[in-house]
Amino acid sequence: MSSSAVTARRLAAASLAAAAVVGAVALPASAADRTPDRPKVEISAVQYDAPGRDTRTNRSLNKEWVELTNTTRRAVNLDGWTLSDADGHTYTFDHYRLAGRATVRIHTGEGRDTRTDLYQDRRRHIWDNRSDAATLRNDHDRIVDKTSWGTRHHGGHH
Repeated sequence: MSSSAVTARRLAAASLAAAAVVGAVALPASAADRTPDRPKVEISAVQYDAPGRDTRTNRSLNKEWVELTNTTRRAVNLDGWTLSDADGHTYTFDHYRLAGRATVRIHTGEGRDTRTDLYQDRRRHIWDNRSDAATLRNDHDRIVDKTSWGTRHHGGHH
């Protein structure tokens, strides 16, 4: 084998090794670049104070709601995701897919779930009018989005 053939093989091997190192280094960067493509579901609106008098009727309960919007083009499977208030009242999504660029409204009261409206089937208002927080968590219990209003009083300070 000529020395130029050996040199060419060594160069090829060296460039493959270098490419493997560059590829390994570039992998985390490319993973970071994909972050915007990840499912992005956000709390887009909250009506925590049902309009009109709080009559505690189902109609009044269903005027209290939280809206979630999928800001991506891909559908997101919300199965096992949760929506909770500051006191720990929790609604768990069951077999629900939020279409791309779609919004769903989660009502407090009872009703028949549809593609655009889900119901917690509660008999009492849960969102505090003065101050509260709505927290959306994924099926791994990680906070996806959170919104709050008013000021919480801690430790008995009024």
